[in-house]
Amino acid sequence: MRFLHTSDWHLGRSLHRADLRAAQAAFLDHLVETARAERVDAVLVSGDVYDRAIPPLDAVAACEDALVRLRAAGARVIVISGNHDSARRLGFSSALIEAAGVHLRTHPPELDTPVLLADDHGPVAIYGLPYLEPAVFIPAEATPLPTPRGHQAALGEAVGRVRADAARRGLTRTVVLAHAWVTGGQPSSLSDSERDIRVGGVGDVPASLFDGLSYAALGHLHRQQVIADRVRYSGSPLPYSFSEAAHVKGSWLVELGEAGKLAVEHVPAPVYRRLTVLRGTLKDLLASPAHARHTDDFVAVTLTDTARPQAAMDRLRARFPHVLTLEFKPEGVTASSQSYGERIKGKDDLGVAAEFIRHVRNTGPTDGERDLLRAAFSAASGGEE
Repeated sequence: MRFLHTSDWHLGRSLHRADLRAAQAAFLDHLVETARAERVDAVLVSGDVYDRAIPPLDAVAACEDALVRLRAAGARVIVISGNHDSARRLGFSSALIEAAGVHLRTHPPELDTPVLLADDHGPVAIYGLPYLEPAVFIPAEATPLPTPRGHQAALGEAVGRVRADAARRGLTRTVVLAHAWVTGGQPSSLSDSERDIRVGGVGDVPASLFDGLSYAALGHLHRQQVIADRVRYSGSPLPYSFSEAAHVKGSWLVELGEAGKLAVEHVPAPVYRRLTVLRGTLKDLLASPAHARHTDDFVAVTLTDTARPQAAMDRLRARFPHVLTLEFKPEGVTASSQSYGERIKGKDDLGVAAEFIRHVRNTGPTDGERDLLRAAFSAASGGEE
């Protein structure tokens, strides 16, 4: 049995306002082609299909098109909802869609209802565990969740139900999709690309929770990684923050053989546009031949000039058309020990404006700028000095 494990598509997301629709479409084309070329039996999508609960219409259209093409490629598709998704919206019409071979697992009471596949070695049960918010997920049984009511308790209850169902059916090859933060998983950094679902440690889920399962296909963390041989994050297919610039993105091609024998292969995702972080003076960034290879990258720039250069972003874009962020961190400059309020205390309007320019630019106004400020204040006060 062959699976393609992917997650965290975040359809509808942009990168510092840069449109990523073409990049996401290129990945989905790659995913469909991989499913076809590798003759996979199922594609496992471990949550965060969309970037927000109410996705834009073009994101919904892209998802629908991808699911249709994956089925046409011969693969069944199992999808769970992540913490970015609206489970109710993603799961709309799931009963009807099920008949087409696309299995949406977004409703917690159905998490122990597997998608059953079979090969020459017998049946394989695939269980989809949607993202389980501890405050919302309450077992149907009278037995309450353990205290504290955290992600470990909620997911532990869910995996317990899966084990019970598999035992009842006499199944030995079981695959689970889950969207969670498993202990040992390394985030790309806690930027806005990954929401930290942990509170005081109760968001962590031990990898041992999945012991004995044939494979755990995880989603949530954007770095592709191996927690244990049978417990893996596929990571996001695209970098969604500059903290992910060094990530190697892709999916896992999983082959599950007789008696649960496992073989896993990394399938690299296409690189639409590299992410690069540059630091230096404006003059160096604009002139150095060392940066020529970054002209087509998405670029984040930190300027180290002692004084903020004029029109820095416009000048940078002349060389790096896709520069997205600009920070100013002057080197060799000692910050004032006084607060901003202390520095403007007792100053007139012109003095306050001059101090603001110094605060922003790290240099005071020129004589010409002072003349302009003086004229502006004079005009604002009706010509009275």
